Amino acid sequence: MIIFMHQLFTGSHMARVEKLLLKLLSGNSDNNFSIDELKIILLQLGFYEIKGAGSHTLYKMDGIDDLINIQSVKGGQAKAYQIRQIRNIIIKHKLVKL
Repeated sequence: MIIFMHQLFTGSHMARVEKLLLKLLSGNSDNNFSIDELKIILLQLGFYEIKGAGSHTLYKMDGIDDLINIQSVKGGQAKAYQIRQIRNIIIKHKLVKL
């Protein structure tokens, strides 16, 4: 079970978010995340969207200086290095308890 510091989704949506977050934290699927999946995770964690330039979308969380910059590649997939950055921010700021 994962304990989130913020609670946005409930029920079956929460189960999906937990699965996605475990997938992200495992580090085994960095090349297999869609932008939509990342958005779900970031919103659940308490980040909010800031408009970026062009195809870039920025996410910010109050109390955290790190900005998350997401840019999709073909097919709506996220870039692997961005997945790693998000994982590092989650761990660094202890945004979830496993």
